[in-house]
Amino acid sequence: MNDAFEVIGGKQLKGTITPQGAKNETLQILCATLLTDQPVTITNVPDILDVNKLIRLLKGLQVKVEKKAKDTYVFQADEVDLDYFKSDEFQKDAKGIRGSVMLIGPLLTRFGRAFLPKPGGDKIGRRRLDTHFLGLQKLGGEFHYDEEEDNYSIQSPKLKGTPILMDEISVTGTANVVMAAVLAEGETQIYNAACEPYLQQLCKMLHRMGAKISGIGSNLLTINGVAKLEGTDHRILPDMIEIGSFIGLAAMTQSEITIKDCQVAELGNILPVFRRMGVQLEIQGDDIHIPAQESYEIQTFIDGSILTIYDSPWPGFTPDLMSIVLVMATQAKGSVLIHQKMFESRLFFVDKLIDMGAQIILCDPHRATVIGLERKFQLRGIEMTSPDIRAGVALLIAALSAKGKSLIKNIHQIDRGYQNIDERLNKLGAQIKRF
Repeated sequence: MNDAFEVIGGKQLKGTITPQGAKNETLQILCATLLTDQPVTITNVPDILDVNKLIRLLKGLQVKVEKKAKDTYVFQADEVDLDYFKSDEFQKDAKGIRGSVMLIGPLLTRFGRAFLPKPGGDKIGRRRLDTHFLGLQKLGGEFHYDEEEDNYSIQSPKLKGTPILMDEISVTGTANVVMAAVLAEGETQIYNAACEPYLQQLCKMLHRMGAKISGIGSNLLTINGVAKLEGTDHRILPDMIEIGSFIGLAAMTQSEITIKDCQVAELGNILPVFRRMGVQLEIQGDDIHIPAQESYEIQTFIDGSILTIYDSPWPGFTPDLMSIVLVMATQAKGSVLIHQKMFESRLFFVDKLIDMGAQIILCDPHRATVIGLERKFQLRGIEMTSPDIRAGVALLIAALSAKGKSLIKNIHQIDRGYQNIDERLNKLGAQIKRF
């Protein structure tokens, strides 16, 4: 029973909830603190497993870390110990978190070398690292892969700016190349760059530190390298994935929920997609109010054909919310085709939803058709296992709307991305017990 949630479903929730700081932005920003020997203060840092693991890695590299408040840290990388790379502790910790790959760009550009064991993270299909290393090689990094030890190293006495065409629109890949380029000699142009709000946040922070970056928010970034960066203060955006998860939760459980401080202007097309799914949303300043809805109806396309929702790089719909939309669709009126283009194993959790009574046709690893039950048949509680962060929360939402008791195992996957999710939802009236 270790590492599990017991959930009693079928309860209406009510109240106010505030999203945590964005996990994906935090991982980039923490790595960027290695680019200067000056103090960098970060606020709105979420207290989640992946972030805490990365902070532990930074401490191992002898970065001075001072916790000023619950969500506020000061980092100073003035005495970095590169020998820590060789330690068993670094190997173990870096393997456990995929975000550790973004340590490479800052370390390479500032210290001339970086080392990384093959990182872990979600089991959501192939997530190649070629994009990171190809970009860093174009800047002058010499790459080596040790097949026996399953680790990567890269070195260069001095990186030199150059035009780079990213071979895929990778957020972490773009972040790595941007962080390497800010201290490289000369001009770097990054074509096909990711332009997510979190990457824009990274670029704005680097700009405040003294980096010269133009084209922020577009897919063409121009960076003129500088000799040195200074310290700065930075606040993490609210997590758009949590915001979308809470919208899905409200719809599924017929609950009235207000989500506070959402930075609505940074949410892209997330709210329009939920509206197409039939969810009523009221924007009140930077808060989102979801009234209790007895039912919600999925819209069709203008010609009457079935709605298709697919993920794509920003400003497209984020892949991290596809599982939430899929779960919501099970209780909607109408049908939807969910097309998960960017990852190949993220739909395999639907077998759990089918066991709960949902009507879903898994067409192939990328596509699932959901036939909404229109609340005529309530999902039933079952025992299940969380395969990754986002599917885990989708299953938690399904369990909260289901009849009877569910047991969700492997919940450390949920803890990797969601801060005290059980306590926060229990305050709204949920009944979740942690084992």
